[in-house]
Amino acid sequence: MIPIEFPWLTAIILLPLVAALAIPLIPDKEGKTVRWYGLGVAFTDFALMIYAFWHSYDFQNSTFQLVEKYSWVPQLGLNWSVGVDGLSMPLVLLTGLINTLAIFAAWKVTNKPRLFYGLMLAMYSAQLGVFVAQDLLLFFLMWEIELVPVYLLISIWGGPKRQYAATKFILYTAAASIFILVAGFAMAFSGDTVTFDMTTLGMKQYSNAFELLVYAGFLIAFGVKLPIFPLHTWLPDAHGEASAPGSMILAGVLLKMGGYALIRFNVEMLPNAHVTFAPVLAILGVVNIVYGACCAFAQTNLKRRLAYSSIAHMGFVLIGIASYTEIGISGAVLQMVSHGLIAASLFFLSGVTYERTHTLMMDKMGGIAKVMPKTFALFTAGSMASLALPGMSGFVGELMVFLGIASSDVYSSSFKVVVVLLSAVGVILTPIYLLSMLRQVFYGNQSGELHLDAVISDVKPRELFITACLLLPIIGIGFYPKLATQTYDVKAVELAAHARQVLPVFAHQQPSSLYSRIFTAPTLATSEVESLVNIAE
Repeated sequence: MIPIEFPWLTAIILLPLVAALAIPLIPDKEGKTVRWYGLGVAFTDFALMIYAFWHSYDFQNSTFQLVEKYSWVPQLGLNWSVGVDGLSMPLVLLTGLINTLAIFAAWKVTNKPRLFYGLMLAMYSAQLGVFVAQDLLLFFLMWEIELVPVYLLISIWGGPKRQYAATKFILYTAAASIFILVAGFAMAFSGDTVTFDMTTLGMKQYSNAFELLVYAGFLIAFGVKLPIFPLHTWLPDAHGEASAPGSMILAGVLLKMGGYALIRFNVEMLPNAHVTFAPVLAILGVVNIVYGACCAFAQTNLKRRLAYSSIAHMGFVLIGIASYTEIGISGAVLQMVSHGLIAASLFFLSGVTYERTHTLMMDKMGGIAKVMPKTFALFTAGSMASLALPGMSGFVGELMVFLGIASSDVYSSSFKVVVVLLSAVGVILTPIYLLSMLRQVFYGNQSGELHLDAVISDVKPRELFITACLLLPIIGIGFYPKLATQTYDVKAVELAAHARQVLPVFAHQQPSSLYSRIFTAPTLATSEVESLVNIAE
């Protein structure tokens, strides 16, 4: 008999969703049982994915693993098709860690606890589905399911302007989803066969004009989620009004969905169009970095400053994706993982500070370090990681992106110099606005509104544990980056090679294009170029 393998990924995706549906059946009046139940489910799911990857995932294999495919709605061509590779596996683990800690961070939620934890678990399930889906319709379904819990979490448990922030979030992201649907269906119905299998879609041959239009549609859709300037304006409002657990998931997981989808769809499935758009991504990355850093200076709200900091850090992901080098793409993935950990820790600590001071306005704080020294130390550690201090994961990720774009033989020297220098400006601005944030919040003049003479408790054991679970991998990756990079190194090599293979054809077919001063396509022997051209034609 052939042994039947356990459907690990299906179990990992469905466990939080099924558990969320069972919450109304739990006898609980004050919400204490429900919160333990939610934490237990999240931790069990996280432990399950660690066990599955430890025993059944091969780091040296770049193909999809733990693949499961079942016919779901054959009339629509919808299949339950899931799998993980080096690109999705680290982000699945990041999702598990951030969501588990976010549920633990929501320990004091007393307003509609059943609904709150049910939405958190449903969102957890949908996020996992986005990263492992191998069917375009399944991917879109998971992408859409994730939007509803986020909207409700902001609109019910958010701040004073929560309705505005939640509505803006849903309008931006729902409108962007239309581009996924249109571009995806265009790919599915292109050619002689109709399919929603993402691997098959990536193997289809498309005309250049068609591929450019589809790439642009996906770029808009995923650019909203990443976010890319000027599609970013929903993010500061959402962060400013969301509760601390909501902000942890927004910054730690949701933004990474955009970066993941850009690599999975735009780079892996549309490499010909990526040749045209890669310089645009690099330029947008620079704009994100400089614009995000400059806007962060102008913010007096603690969480809005951190939100603009996230926009700046996502610029490095765009530059890494555009680099056409193994180390650049590897740096982009590491930057996503690193920023997920760093941003989650900072937004959680901002929530801890808000609980004590009842304000997020930095000009109304000051002198808190005297009564909250442990919180100050943890906040400082998170800020040092965010400003890319050596020994922290943020330093490694940004350094790899810089090396990737600087060592790329695809771009002209002048283009690379401009990108590196302008990005470096953002790197210089980052410690300035983060250190000034620490000074305003924890030092500076004491605000009479805070009543620091009264007892303000420092970070508690539960809060210390949550922060430590985020800071330890940040420091671990900073000192030994292979902890993270070994999970996707092989995939990064494959992605870079896959993207680069069309460059000689592009240079041969369009020698006098607009990008002739930006691109310097790798030199190949004439016979190799001719063979690649013949394959492309």
